[in-house]
Amino acid sequence: MRDIFELPPEDGPTAAARRSLQAPVRRRTYGAVEVDQASGGHRVTADGKPLRTPAGRMLVAPTAALARAIADEWQAQREVIDPETMPLTRLANAIIDGVADRRAATAAEIERYLASDLLFYRAAAPERLRERQAALWDPVLAWARDALGADFKLGEGVVHIAQPDAALRAAAAAVPSDPWLIGALHSATTLTGSAVLGLALLRGALDAEQAWQAAHVDEDWNLEQWGRDELALERRAFRLAEFQAAATVLRALRG
Repeated sequence: MRDIFELPPEDGPTAAARRSLQAPVRRRTYGAVEVDQASGGHRVTADGKPLRTPAGRMLVAPTAALARAIADEWQAQREVIDPETMPLTRLANAIIDGVADRRAATAAEIERYLASDLLFYRAAAPERLRERQAALWDPVLAWARDALGADFKLGEGVVHIAQPDAALRAAAAAVPSDPWLIGALHSATTLTGSAVLGLALLRGALDAEQAWQAAHVDEDWNLEQWGRDELALERRAFRLAEFQAAATVLRALRG
């Protein structure tokens, strides 16, 4: 595992997931991947031996369903182990090795997004783009106001607008303390550029498809105006897989 997945760096608990693609390819040497109970949850095993994170900790998920989903990624590997096809494993590694020991720092990173969230800044023009932003973003901000007590202010362009302290405190209070929830929320936030979208996904106010669509209003608009960029679409597909892994964790633990 250490040779395949990098340790989380100091500058971000989930950033190592992206850089793990640079790790050398390793051949598959195991057979059956199973799940059994362990201290703290459900561990993933290969041929009866526990899989471990790059830091040497057992790969243990808080629910059997999450552990099974991670095991399925390992079982799906063929002749070689391809980390690019294992977003849930990468996220689990980042949470176990990185977030668990620095929950407060990870929560603080999420809260920093609230000060300059994607949803607060609207295009000055064209009007059709403004209407599309409003259609997808205004209901989420209304939810944040009603459900969280966070009444945020809007601006145009890239000029910073200071948010009310009361709104920031109210939204920050919704950031969970569980390391798996914090890690998944952090991933969803950084991938969308919006902690508000991440919190809406956490609370079930949006599903993964709705949150992803809302996060890509501007990008989708540019694709419609200027055409497809295949390299950009490949990068987006990779980010989507990471986002779906985060959504899987949030959905599994939300109850």
